[in-house]
Amino acid sequence: MVSQPLNELIRSMLDEELKLGQRVREIDDDAPLFGDGLGLDSLDALQLAVGVEKRFGVSISDREEGQRAFQSINTLAAYLREKGFAG
Repeated sequence: MVSQPLNELIRSMLDEELKLGQRVREIDDDAPLFGDGLGLDSLDALQLAVGVEKRFGVSISDREEGQRAFQSINTLAAYLREKGFAG
């Protein structure tokens, strides 16, 4: 079995948790998740934190940590690797 690249696993999680559909497939890995990128808001951030813990087993402990991790798909992938997710 070939494992999916981490960025694709993150895209799948974003779609499952936030029901983003095709938008999540089209966004660049460095584009912002909030604001002008995917347009996520603070409620989405809570759902995203729950999804990260459920899918990857990594808990985001505070707001600052979440802001750092949730900048883009690439920053979330780097954060997950930093926390030991080998995927």
